[in-house]
Amino acid sequence: MFTLGHILWGLTKTSFGGVVGEGHRPRDSVALNDVLDEYRHKNDVFRKIHDIINQEMDKGLSKARNKDATVKMFVTYVQSLPDGTETGDYLALDLGGTNFRVLLITLKGSKVEMKNKIYPISHELMIGKGEQLFDHIADCIANFMKDHDLMTKTLPLGFTFSFPCRQEGLAVGRLVRWTKGFCCAGVEGEDVVGLLQEAIARRKDINVECVALLNDTVGCLMSCAFHDHNTRVGVILGTGTNACYVENLDKVELWDGDHLGPNQVVINTEWGAFGDNGCIDFVRTAADRRIDAESINPGKQIYEKMISGMYMGEIARLVIVECAEKGLLFKGILSDELKEAHRFHTKYVSEIEKDFMKGGNSEQTREILDELGMPDATIEDCQGVQEICRVVSERAAYLASAGIAALLNRMKLPAVTVAVDGSLYRFHPHFHDLMMKMTTELIEKDCKVKMMLSEDGSGRGAALVAAVAHRMRVARSSVSSES
Repeated sequence: MFTLGHILWGLTKTSFGGVVGEGHRPRDSVALNDVLDEYRHKNDVFRKIHDIINQEMDKGLSKARNKDATVKMFVTYVQSLPDGTETGDYLALDLGGTNFRVLLITLKGSKVEMKNKIYPISHELMIGKGEQLFDHIADCIANFMKDHDLMTKTLPLGFTFSFPCRQEGLAVGRLVRWTKGFCCAGVEGEDVVGLLQEAIARRKDINVECVALLNDTVGCLMSCAFHDHNTRVGVILGTGTNACYVENLDKVELWDGDHLGPNQVVINTEWGAFGDNGCIDFVRTAADRRIDAESINPGKQIYEKMISGMYMGEIARLVIVECAEKGLLFKGILSDELKEAHRFHTKYVSEIEKDFMKGGNSEQTREILDELGMPDATIEDCQGVQEICRVVSERAAYLASAGIAALLNRMKLPAVTVAVDGSLYRFHPHFHDLMMKMTTELIEKDCKVKMMLSEDGSGRGAALVAAVAHRMRVARSSVSSES
């Protein structure tokens, strides 16, 4: 794995605090610096953002102030993490788009065996009656169980439901609104677990109980916690961004459950909405404001729009366009492709960053610019685009780090593993190193942090939540019978 040291090896500082290959400084670097300055910040700025998001998290946990909070800090009702004693077979259901998965997870000590099958959801089901959708899901569960000789078994199920829900218990969650092209009638405002159980009951041939409802962030945390028991934070850095962490119940004023279990609960921060109240406007740029204004949800998900993969490529494109219009790149001439909104994909940023790591190599950059109708780009143009992608990437990683550091400092633990999933983190060549650098800078010095890539949180993680819920239920039953 490349480290920050590899990135900086053999490179030289430019006048604007970045690094480019020796002898490959982009033309008019001082002028380019003027454009990029608003994306580059000293550590004190990220420390200020850390402090602000921590205050917003306090507001979200407060019963009196939650209504006005942008970082909602939803209670997930997940109180225990895997401890290695979970065994047996568990089903998982992963629904979040036009396909969904049914999984069978078998836990054997430290080993996890997984079988899964993907089932399509037709457009007719996406816009039809809710009862029809859940009947289809129940049919697919039954089909899967028959294929794996599970029809006579009683199996707990974990349900990853990637739509906005208001949870009222570990296995109770009401759909707030449909997204992603779904608009099934009779589901919004209803308990989706209840609708699933009713559909299963209508079949009368399978015995499955949904014991946990979760989102992908909690699944990310649980999947890593199975292997690393220091895992206390889950972060998604993909098309969107979100985080969850383990909080002390004494700090959760909205807790309405009992106090028979551990004195902790996983909190789903929904931190993508951080900044919706204007509290981080001081670091937003003209590109940030334009992307927000032209989005389908203006004024919403401000933090997410500055970090996530859905927007990073467009931020870079807008900076490239600004530099070209000022005559700093491509002799002021842009192709139709580069003028097209969202045409410069975030995957291009990751690929161009690989060139930057090679100390001025421009192979990937040239291929991408050629694909975007700019075959005559000079080495200076390539280096300028590389610097733009580097600065935009660095800002995103450091903004995410401010949020992660706030969570770590809230928990005050000596060692914490942060589980991370999402395409941005997976495929960007040094997002991990940048995050480690700034997170380490912002956390208390007596805390040791490690970041780990999570594997299949929406599938394996869902089954693990079900396994832990089953373990806790058995433990409670034993205590009740003894008393």
